[in-house]
Amino acid sequence: MERTPATAALFARAKAVGAGLGMDLAEGSTGGGSDGNFTAALGVATLDGLGTPGQGAHAEHEQLHVPAIFERAALLTALLAEL
Repeated sequence: MERTPATAALFARAKAVGAGLGMDLAEGSTGGGSDGNFTAALGVATLDGLGTPGQGAHAEHEQLHVPAIFERAALLTALLAEL
């Protein structure tokens, strides 16, 4: 997924919303596929990786950090309400 000015602006909004919730969001980049690639290819500002943090993505030992579920739900709710 290519980083575009629209996606950068959307991330800036997400970062500001997160800051209001006491979160310090960091921008990152990884390889691999994502459903977000489809929307990004259409020119739609797209953020990926806003789900619950964890480890072992798509592996037998995949885990998520349960206490972060509520924090991430609050972030997504607040971001959607702002948009």
